[in-house]
Amino acid sequence: MASEQPPDTPDDPGTLDDYADAVLGVVERIPPGRVLAYGDVAELLGAGGPRQVGRVLARYGGAVPWWRVLRADGSPPPGHEVRALEEYRAEGTPLRPDGRRVDMRRARWDGRS
Repeated sequence: MASEQPPDTPDDPGTLDDYADAVLGVVERIPPGRVLAYGDVAELLGAGGPRQVGRVLARYGGAVPWWRVLRADGSPPPGHEVRALEEYRAEGTPLRPDGRRVDMRRARWDGRS
């Protein structure tokens, strides 16, 4: 007996579903030097949550500026801290005094162009 895919899982692992496409679209619109938390992306979309956004970026985020989406405390994506910090410095993203986290108060994008 063949097992069925859950309704929100594409049959082809390389195929984007509508949610993943929407997440990537938001990430592509974040201007250089600005950031959003995972939950901010979900809130802008009005769907999903931080974990769902994180899953999309982990799976499909290589072609978008993934470093502009991070934890609400300003910490870079786990396992990608060095590369993300390089991008933040290159883009002039405001960092906290510790130099390892983004200053969310100053860098958070409001979602408008």
